[in-house]
Amino acid sequence: MEKFRTELSAFIRDIYEEDKKVLVFGEGDPGADVMMIGEAPGEQETLLGRPFVGKAGRNLDAFLAQAEIPRSALYVTNTVKFRPTKRSAAGRTVNRPPTQEEVKLFLPWLRREIELVNPRCIITLGNVPLKALAGRQSVIGELHGRFEPFEERLLYPMYHPASVIYNPSLKAVYAEDVARFGRWYRGER
Repeated sequence: MEKFRTELSAFIRDIYEEDKKVLVFGEGDPGADVMMIGEAPGEQETLLGRPFVGKAGRNLDAFLAQAEIPRSALYVTNTVKFRPTKRSAAGRTVNRPPTQEEVKLFLPWLRREIELVNPRCIITLGNVPLKALAGRQSVIGELHGRFEPFEERLLYPMYHPASVIYNPSLKAVYAEDVARFGRWYRGER
C-alpha cells in the first residue's frame, strides 16, 4: 500500500505541478473484507488527511454503530483522492462534485487500490463511485441497498452519508440499507 501511495503522489504531483493537491488516502484494515468508497474528500478530510471525518463521516460512523459494524474492520477510501473545489458567489472555497475527467484520472488507481485490499464486498457511497465502477447508467436511487455481483465480488450501493444532511427524508432508507448490510456482515442472512 505504501508503494501505491508513493506512486500516486508522484503521478498527481506531475499533473498538477502548480496546484499542490493534497491527497487523502484510504484508511482502515488493508486486508478488509469490506471496502467503502466515497466520492472525494471535503475540507475536513483534507485538513486531517483522513476520509470521512467531517459531517458525512460522523453520519457514517453513527450508522455503522447502529448496525454494529466497527469502522476499524473496514477499509474506507474515495474515488477521487483530492478535494474538488470551486469559488462560491461569496468568494469562499467550497466543495464541488468531481468532474468526469477527475474520476477518469483516478479510476485506474481506484481499481489498483481495490486489488490491493481485495475485499469480498465493495460499498459505494453515492452516485460518483457507483457510476465509476458499475457504469454511467447505474443510478443509486434504483440500486441502493441491494447486493449485486461485481467482478467476482459483491457490490452494495448506498446513498452517500451526506445525502441525509441535505435530504432528511432519506434517513430511514439509509438506516435500513446500513442495517441490511450489517445483517449480511454478521452472517444473519
